[in-house]
Amino acid sequence: MEDFLWSCSVAVKENLDQAVSEFHVVLGNEACDVDSMVCALTYAYFLSKTTCSETLVVPMLNIRQAELPLRSDSVHLLRQVALDPELLLFRDQLDLRGLHRDGRLRLTLVDHNVLPRPDGDLEGAVVEVIDHHLLERESSPSCLVTVEVVGSCASLVTERIIEKAPEVLDQQVAQLLYAAVVLDCVNMAPSAGKVTPKDERIAAALESRFPSLLPREDVFKMLNEAKFNVSGLNTEQMLLKDMKAVSGSLNVAISVLYVPLEDFLQRAGLEAELSGFCMKFGFDLLLLMTISFRESKEPIRELAVFSHSAACRQQVSHYLEQARDPALNLSPISSPRPHITAYQQGNSIASRKKLLPIVTNFLKEREGDGCQGGGCLGDVEEDEESCFPPTPMNSLAEGCPLDNGLPHISALDLEEKFSKMADRRGN
Repeated sequence: MEDFLWSCSVAVKENLDQAVSEFHVVLGNEACDVDSMVCALTYAYFLSKTTCSETLVVPMLNIRQAELPLRSDSVHLLRQVALDPELLLFRDQLDLRGLHRDGRLRLTLVDHNVLPRPDGDLEGAVVEVIDHHLLERESSPSCLVTVEVVGSCASLVTERIIEKAPEVLDQQVAQLLYAAVVLDCVNMAPSAGKVTPKDERIAAALESRFPSLLPREDVFKMLNEAKFNVSGLNTEQMLLKDMKAVSGSLNVAISVLYVPLEDFLQRAGLEAELSGFCMKFGFDLLLLMTISFRESKEPIRELAVFSHSAACRQQVSHYLEQARDPALNLSPISSPRPHITAYQQGNSIASRKKLLPIVTNFLKEREGDGCQGGGCLGDVEEDEESCFPPTPMNSLAEGCPLDNGLPHISALDLEEKFSKMADRRGN
């Protein structure tokens, strides 16, 4: 695996001179958790060993290189299997759009089956999908799709390797895959509601082939402790640590937080930090899903909705309360923050994987109702401190639009405006 990653790193640098005719990039999802990272690394390695082509297969982590330290469990796993993070390829190290424009890009998606909206222009390069989330991709003869709702995408990748090229499985590759399956399936505990019979069969197969693998309990404990270690992280880093974005009539971020919600809500200056985060990354709304554990090791999940728009908050909150597929069983709890609606989530086995389709459906229905591009942000609550002072009157003007403060403009509004300006220039 080290030699493979090193050759990928060298090839990317040589691409400056277009020494590589075509890149086949195996791309994980934008959350870049352990499952996504492992699937990208191992499936690319598998393809490099089993395809005879001048195309160079490279794994890509779908985050910027600077964000890797936030994935503390992933970094810990890389150290355990003696892989140098410097050998990994990140999203900001290879120009996918440039390669696609030049006709030199093929994409395989692992641990997600549709590209996020900002990457929609890369859709024509997608040739294969392996995923364990709800299928959202439309069928196409040019794209091979393997989607099965199991606990870990690594189970599907392992199954493919065992069926097609079992010789690719060595101790290092097996350690990576086994760790991803055990962690994503919450130590294979049925009470967590994630493990399926296929996950169990795959884990058992790896244990049988590689008896020196650490016991499941040890693997899970080691990575879980690393994953929940958020000491020293600021609010932005905590939000980015395990975040996925959904776009439609609104841009929504869903972040998993590894602290009790009460602790997070007590952070000093929290609402200002959340507002700054939304402005920096162009989000209209944040969903915060926390996970912690009781002494019995049963998961506790809580959910919070943040937006300065009362309308947005109420719309999303009502939709989540009424959700039935699955039911989240939300119970309102008090929130010390006026722009945050907080809930205890009774359905503790409904992870973000189950929440994502609910949010996607909300955005589709909202768009169908004619709400476009942050349309509900017109109902923005104003703090007294943020109100603009009245504009002085004069003999030529009876008033001024600034009397009521500047209009609130979302990131989507700006993007649409610039797009129209560019179209006019082109014409």
